Amino acid sequence: MRIVAGRHRGRRIEAPPGRAVRPTSDRVRESVFNILVHGDLVPGGLDGARVVDLFAGTGAMGLEALSRGAAHAVFVERDPGVARVLQRNLAALKEDARATVLARDATRPGGRVGLPATLAFLDPPYGKGLAGPALEALLAGAWLADDALAVVELSARDGFDPPAGFAEVDRRRYGTTVVVMLRRATATL
Repeated sequence: MRIVAGRHRGRRIEAPPGRAVRPTSDRVRESVFNILVHGDLVPGGLDGARVVDLFAGTGAMGLEALSRGAAHAVFVERDPGVARVLQRNLAALKEDARATVLARDATRPGGRVGLPATLAFLDPPYGKGLAGPALEALLAGAWLADDALAVVELSARDGFDPPAGFAEVDRRRYGTTVVVMLRRATATL
């Protein structure tokens, strides 16, 4: 697995052995970031973005965002062994100072750490219905800026409707993977 673009382009990142983690493929990651960089979904683009990466695993999505100019990334990964691999990836790329790793359950991340995120990545285990609860937890913990975009990776077999507080702005299928992009829906008075 490698970083697709940006200052770390081509650098390899480590994945834990076994089947505990299902990293986002290079192809899907490249497609998602092409949409983010060349579309108008992220106000101001990735430069200076504040990212939260839930169900982080190897941290591939958050690391890609940092490589492409994000200011800071918070990675939420509950498995201690996987979190250690993520820490090694951050150290190898010398991104420790621009990242925070939290050993927490992504469906219960607690209150926000740092400034609100402008971009959220969620790659929950397939077939478990965790995307909705994790998105609700982000809202409850004040993790997201008013205009934040959430990128959710799911199995094509998983049904998914955005929870209250989110509006779907894009949906793409890549083989057996579906990527849903949601805008945080703010109340209007």
